[in-house]
Amino acid sequence: MNWLLQIFDPATISAFFTQFQAEMQQPAFWVALGKIMWINILLSGDNALVIAMACRGLPPRQRFWGMILGAGVAVLLRIIFTGIVVTLMGLPFLKLVGGLALLFIAAKLLVPEHEGEGDVDAAAHLWAAVQIVAIADIVMSLDNVIAVAAAANGSIPLLVIGLAISVPLIVAGAALIMALLTRLPALVWAGAGLLGWIAGEVMATDPALQPSLHAFFNGPVGVGLDGMLKAIGMAPQFANGGHGGEVILGLVGIAVVLVVGSVWRKRRLQGAEHSATA
Repeated sequence: MNWLLQIFDPATISAFFTQFQAEMQQPAFWVALGKIMWINILLSGDNALVIAMACRGLPPRQRFWGMILGAGVAVLLRIIFTGIVVTLMGLPFLKLVGGLALLFIAAKLLVPEHEGEGDVDAAAHLWAAVQIVAIADIVMSLDNVIAVAAAANGSIPLLVIGLAISVPLIVAGAALIMALLTRLPALVWAGAGLLGWIAGEVMATDPALQPSLHAFFNGPVGVGLDGMLKAIGMAPQFANGGHGGEVILGLVGIAVVLVVGSVWRKRRLQGAEHSATA
């Protein structure tokens, strides 16, 4: 319980807002915030479906509050769980595991789901709907937690703000967002590529891998790549502790997601065709 009390401690809250004011002045903060919002939109279609299904049996006046309260409780719990994941990401090898999991999540994003997935019973009263939404969201949100923790890169203010902004996007705009993604499949592919990029960056910064990666690029390979960049007028990125290794693994992550996702998608579609003709 001590860690829970620390969250609501005035000193902790004051430190949170101080850190938020400092970080929001940096362009990287807004870039990462955009990543988190996009991730939540792409990965929260099933969560929006749960909200709609759980609240469909409520009287009209209670549906709105069921959606708001259910999503609010779910996101509050998600913020706490994601904060725990952000803290654990500092341990060796966990970023490697998280990065691999994120590659799987990104590839799965490109695979069409079977009909009937995500069915949820309708609730008879408001608090039952809130409980259904909150519990189902936590069970279904491992992908969101891993992806958002990776994009936040250790920033608790960024994590909280990003998830809080995503609430109205999920609740109020779920139908519009899903229709937009259906009409523009390229957005889904771009989002999957973004997750692949983040997965590569996460693995590159793992404490167990980062020293070896820097040592490799500080050698002849990194010097040669920096020479090529200088020849075309770009700043060095690899040798002397540069971040070129993260870029390389980010590009590898994109390639892995798009290739694996394409193969997986093709097999799923072929299986659906065989089932339809059988």
